[in-house]
Amino acid sequence: MGQAGTPQGMTKADLVELIYERVGSSKKEAGDVVEAVFGIIKESLCRGEKVKISGFGSFAVNHKRARRGRNPQTGVSITIDSRTVLSFKPSQVLKERVGNGEKSSGSASSTPSGSSASSEE
Repeated sequence: MGQAGTPQGMTKADLVELIYERVGSSKKEAGDVVEAVFGIIKESLCRGEKVKISGFGSFAVNHKRARRGRNPQTGVSITIDSRTVLSFKPSQVLKERVGNGEKSSGSASSTPSGSSASSEE
């Protein structure tokens, strides 16, 4: 399996495998860690708390109000119900790494202008 992941993207099983390879713990321990981390994130979001992971990004629960909309096929005006949505905002570090096409976390990130990087998450 290795670092490539699956063709459709990285799965939870891929994360377990990578933790097993990199940390040297058993696959069961690696699986327990992954489940615990995701469980903590889910519980926090269910309580309406923002989850900030330094160098990665922030997850937040947002409440959208009811609003007027239009059925695109008929043109009839409708009311779109209020709802709760989950949003993710990547950190500046992650944006820079993805934008530069970096594949590993081996090198330190610096800003091209030489100014200090912001600590935005």
